Amino acid sequence: MYDVIIIGAGVSGAAAARELSRYRLKICVLEREEDVCCGTSKANSGIAHSGYDAEPGSLMAELNVKGSNMMGQLSKELDFPFKQTGSLTVCTTENGIAMLHKLRERGMKNGVEGLRILDREEALAMEPNLSDQVLAALYAPTAGIVCPFELNIAMAENAYNNGVEFKFDTEVKNIRKQEKGFVVETSKGDFETGCIVNAAGVYADVFHNMVSEKKLHITPRKGEYMLLDKSAGTHVNHTIFALPNKNGKGVLVTQTVHGNLLIGPTATDLEDREETATTSEGMEEVSVKSRKTVKDIPLRKVITSFAGLRAIEDGMDFVIEEVEDAPGFIDCAGIASPGLTSSPAIGCMVADIVKEKLHPEVNPDFDPVRKGILDPSELSLEERNELIKRSPEYGNIICRCEMISEGEILDAIRRPLGAKSLDGVKRRTRAGMGRCQSGFCSPRTMEILSRELGISMEEITKTGGASRLIEGINKKIAEEGENHE
Repeated sequence: MYDVIIIGAGVSGAAAARELSRYRLKICVLEREEDVCCGTSKANSGIAHSGYDAEPGSLMAELNVKGSNMMGQLSKELDFPFKQTGSLTVCTTENGIAMLHKLRERGMKNGVEGLRILDREEALAMEPNLSDQVLAALYAPTAGIVCPFELNIAMAENAYNNGVEFKFDTEVKNIRKQEKGFVVETSKGDFETGCIVNAAGVYADVFHNMVSEKKLHITPRKGEYMLLDKSAGTHVNHTIFALPNKNGKGVLVTQTVHGNLLIGPTATDLEDREETATTSEGMEEVSVKSRKTVKDIPLRKVITSFAGLRAIEDGMDFVIEEVEDAPGFIDCAGIASPGLTSSPAIGCMVADIVKEKLHPEVNPDFDPVRKGILDPSELSLEERNELIKRSPEYGNIICRCEMISEGEILDAIRRPLGAKSLDGVKRRTRAGMGRCQSGFCSPRTMEILSRELGISMEEITKTGGASRLIEGINKKIAEEGENHE
């Protein structure tokens, strides 16, 4: 029997797992996909929001600012990329200027530091490519950018290294209350636990409603994005927001931590919890709205588009609490934007609820430090040459767009909770994320996966499940193999 089962290995579930691993608890994370960061957490803007937008007094406002303040130290402990670049929220009408002042006042109430209103000239001095329509901006120096994959993976790896168990390809089918705790019925059997942390993204209401008479309702909200080549990455220096509206923070323009330019998202409410296709209408909306805030965006440099879902709870706030009529069941629901920023603080809040309930002993062996995958590009030429002498795999470049070596891919596969699919390697190393979008490197990456995992090329998947990349062996190759024998 487990002390705690966490449903979902996204950023909230991983943060909760890491914080709970500070205590002597038997913890298991159940994830229906083949890897961490495969749902809501994998497709978002990658922004560490400053916290001026959330309603003062809301849980969202409190945890946004706390999470933002934690991000710098966390990035040092867990070795993931984070840059505090600041943001500009711009307006294009006189009425918008009054809204900027309201946002500044709201941010100050939330505890956001350094907020400042800029006139057009001041804003242009910071961002020369602002559109001709921009009249003023709210500058938030504490905002930043982060890689959502690497943050999620780093927290999960650290939790695993501190004793948390992870079960992948394990879909929760039902939850039964019993006298002491719960039985979680899954595709891989039943598991008993004293507590459940419900961090299931757009499915969090489904699991909540299995155990409680007080129902939750989550609406999936789709956001579509365009990602541009790194040669367009310097088009802006900060994250550029339009004024927020009832559907979110609007279409933004931002650098990514790895130097690309990202624009989006749209905001379309859906019923389908799996609908992540991009649309021509969505791409047009992103194109038109982004150019209202930033001029001359080189859209010819778009290398890919993608979409993700945000979990919007009817109350428009985070729901993080023990369910009144299901003691031991802890919701972590409605974690929409700024959920990524808030995740470190969400993990702490969940851990505090569990700690108050179970009174666990402190884990004396807890280690907060995790070392990420070595990036040879950050080394001096001399250090790089020494590395290649010791480990020749680092001299074998597999992904030419991103200059990712075999050594980095091997590390991604061999490390705790290592990659098992093409996308798993991509999320950990960026192999396949460049200009050619894996057109060159995917066969070579698949060969490495096949060799390391001891499976055939036909068994390699893009992202687990039925997403196999090869239908069968070419007849000619098969015949040549037989002749060699």
